[in-house]
Amino acid sequence: MPTKTEAKSPAKESVPARKDRYHYANGKRKTSVARVRLYENGKGNIVVNDQPINEYFFGILVGNVKSPLKLVDMTKRFDVSVKVVGGGVSSQADAVRHGIAKALTVFDPALRSVLKKAGLISRDSRVKERKKFGLHGARRAPQWAKR
Repeated sequence: MPTKTEAKSPAKESVPARKDRYHYANGKRKTSVARVRLYENGKGNIVVNDQPINEYFFGILVGNVKSPLKLVDMTKRFDVSVKVVGGGVSSQADAVRHGIAKALTVFDPALRSVLKKAGLISRDSRVKERKKFGLHGARRAPQWAKR
């Protein structure tokens, strides 16, 4: 009978940690926080939580994450390493995008105007509204009956 360690799926190939110089920034969206490192002289690899981007995100989210690099035409110039926690998949993708855009401005402040015009620098501060007492949710009131 297999033990618990044997029953797990085969270990994923971990991408080796780089020791090069990098440009760092935090990206945030809702409750997601992404810590982004841009490594110079890369090949365009993007690694999210030790997994290639196509395994971690799917579909349109991959293009969404890569959009700051495409906008400034630097997709093949950097390797990107990301650690992201909190929130759901979509907000994590937006947090990574925000972090990449901020890290690009750390690399070259002249890129800021292009990225800001596209709306990638400013943090999307919308978060879930808190529930209030006496209500069922943030705004949903109990059902009211006249008679």
